[in-house]
Amino acid sequence: MLVGFCARVREGDLVTLESTPLAAPILRELYRKVLEAGGQPLPRVSLEGLSENLLKHGNDEQLAWVNPARSDDIETVDVRIALEAPGNTRRLSNVDPARHARHERSSEELRNRYLERAAAGELRWVLSAYPTEAAAQDASMSLVEYEDFVYGAGFLDDPDPVARWQQFGERVDRLAAFLSTKRELRVVAEGTDLRFVTEGRTWIPSKGQENFPDGEVFTGPVETSVEGEIRFTYPGVFHAREVDDVRLRFEAGEVVEATASRGQEFLREMIAMDEGARRVGEFAFGLNEGVAIFTRNTLFDEKIGGTMHLALGTAYPETGGLNRSALHWDLICDLRSGSEVLADGELIYSDGQFLNGVG
Repeated sequence: MLVGFCARVREGDLVTLESTPLAAPILRELYRKVLEAGGQPLPRVSLEGLSENLLKHGNDEQLAWVNPARSDDIETVDVRIALEAPGNTRRLSNVDPARHARHERSSEELRNRYLERAAAGELRWVLSAYPTEAAAQDASMSLVEYEDFVYGAGFLDDPDPVARWQQFGERVDRLAAFLSTKRELRVVAEGTDLRFVTEGRTWIPSKGQENFPDGEVFTGPVETSVEGEIRFTYPGVFHAREVDDVRLRFEAGEVVEATASRGQEFLREMIAMDEGARRVGEFAFGLNEGVAIFTRNTLFDEKIGGTMHLALGTAYPETGGLNRSALHWDLICDLRSGSEVLADGELIYSDGQFLNGVG
């Protein structure tokens, strides 16, 4: 699935394989599959603890330094396959938020170049996950239970996963086409009444290529159009930090008030990272019914069927979004009970489901 369906590796492709040593079993198989496809595998295996040392002990110059090997990879490779495989998901929890923000800013140019190449079709990529004990603990599961969850979320328990994803993709294509005809959306739920304009922007159907598992439809709202307030159902998780009960209020597209019951200092430091961090770069509906519970892993949680997520910070260029930032933080709101979404004043979505057969 990763090498063939998602990344579509072809003869001659230079393919980075990125993860931690915990993912060694699947990295070996990916290496073999890339060779069979005629590609050139380029392993990039990182050790946990290195970024923690940098963030805690590096000086300002070291925090701002950009590894030239990363720049070279982003400019030259054809495919990037990255696998999350954490040994400790909380290793950065006690890092000074200001130092974390400074380090994130140093990566902005590199991140934007990565998004540009991807949007231009020059770089194919897929982000996935290899089940580890740490990830299972975050999801309140045993490792065996978590493995079953991961495989189910990717439809890997289906007799023909490719056919299943193709069928799913047809549904997401229909939703993207439907939403592209709308000018303005309004989301109403407990603690939430948010409006924004999507006219002139592109809705992207995410159907199993760049994230695996996948299952969302997203766009970049008009930057100055976001108005109102939103309360996020689930904790905001960003670089191993967890922020509870995030509430944001927007005026003219910008966050003018941000509160949290826990982690408020970190929240405010992140949105003060740069000018674009206070604006919305992405709005999306989660559509994967194989992901039904919150796991503290955004790769899965933003796909939960019946949810929406909003990302503060940089927009994906293919949506037409113009916001740029060193930040891209997805925050998730459960819409499966007591919610409505209106498009141009018409009710199109209620309690986690699109109405009138749409989607």
